[in-house]
Amino acid sequence: MANQQSQQQSPQITTQLLSKSNQIQPQFEENGDQQEEEQETSDHLHNRLQGLDFYLLLLGFHQSSLLRFGVSWVTFLMIGVMLPLGVILMPTNCLRCDLYQIKGFELVVVSAHASLAAVSLLCLSHNLRKYGIRKFLFVDQYNGHVERFSTVYVQKISESKRSLVLWVLPCLILKIAREVIRMMYMHHDSWWQSCGVFVALTVSWIYVAVIFLSSCLVFHLVCNLQIIHFDDYGNLLERETDVLVFIEEHARLRHHLSKISHRFRIFLLLVFIVVTSSQFATLFQITEFRDKVTFINGGDFAVSSIAQVVGVILCLNAAAKISHRAQGVAALASRWHAIASCGPDDESQMRFSNRIGNLEAANDLYRSVSSASDLEAMNYIPLPTSAQLTSYLSSYHRRQAFLMYLQNNPGGITLYGWTVDRSLINTIFFIELSLVLFVLGRTTVFTTTG
Repeated sequence: MANQQSQQQSPQITTQLLSKSNQIQPQFEENGDQQEEEQETSDHLHNRLQGLDFYLLLLGFHQSSLLRFGVSWVTFLMIGVMLPLGVILMPTNCLRCDLYQIKGFELVVVSAHASLAAVSLLCLSHNLRKYGIRKFLFVDQYNGHVERFSTVYVQKISESKRSLVLWVLPCLILKIAREVIRMMYMHHDSWWQSCGVFVALTVSWIYVAVIFLSSCLVFHLVCNLQIIHFDDYGNLLERETDVLVFIEEHARLRHHLSKISHRFRIFLLLVFIVVTSSQFATLFQITEFRDKVTFINGGDFAVSSIAQVVGVILCLNAAAKISHRAQGVAALASRWHAIASCGPDDESQMRFSNRIGNLEAANDLYRSVSSASDLEAMNYIPLPTSAQLTSYLSSYHRRQAFLMYLQNNPGGITLYGWTVDRSLINTIFFIELSLVLFVLGRTTVFTTTG
């Protein structure tokens, strides 16, 4: 009998073990597939970061050694400064050259673009030399976050590369068209010399323009990568309920925004100063030679102004977007606090309301009964304890304190205390407009004949 019972029980035990192993085996396979996908995504991100790092190396932003530092700045001085200056100051034998080339215009354009490229090389190379590409983009600071956002990181890097091509290509086409038209009117000793001047000016201009726009797009990329985490923070409010987790995550995000502001504040400030100075110098030149300005001799002003304004717009757009995304977290927290306090999904609120309702029902029932048998038959209804009331009220006060924390610590990209948002952009716009109108009022004179 014992052997028969053991034989009858043994298949059942074996079947349970096999069923468990069959359930665990697909889980191991799913985990293995997931790990392979994460590894492929991580490798893809690593390749994109290496490609971006190599691109910045070609432009001279990597100055980690003395040799790279010397090669970068010698190349910049030769192509970005000496080459255009030599071509502009080169004597020509054409008649009425002032109709096709005003050297004052050309020198202003060259100095402005060279200054912007120099600022870009100084600021960006310093940060890359100090932090490296991963720490500079904040893609290695998140424990477990890189695997989650690798696909989005790759997408943002690809979008930045496409944006660079889309912004540089129209400017390059306008520059080539302007140089071709000028070459047709300004004849040098030979066509080979004219073609050499055309190539020299075009290569020099596109070199400094790409350096400046690339640095602006790197700042744009850094801000866009942080927007990913602010969007995830908004989703965190729907998944978690621990206020301390929210505060720690928000403090980490604000710390990263403070780092970004600290690393780019000199760059942004110098870019604004150089672009503003360049535009005012252009305005003075145009008002001085307003009778001689044509597309041939003043086309560089238009093309260069487009490139400069595009760079400023990219910086301001990225800074304002991340600032308003950081400030919008308070609105999400306010909605979350309101739903948790008043909505039907708040379990603590529902438990507290049910206890109050049961207490009122018990009081009515006590008033309605009159006999001892009824009192003995009635069930006991417990009153809400002080610990339960304290738990509910403490949860409410924690959410309220968290909301006040967000309202008093909005975060964002700052320039020496000034948050770069829409209000600051409007202020900058009206200051620039006022200065332009002042310059026009001092330089432009209208005469009337009676």
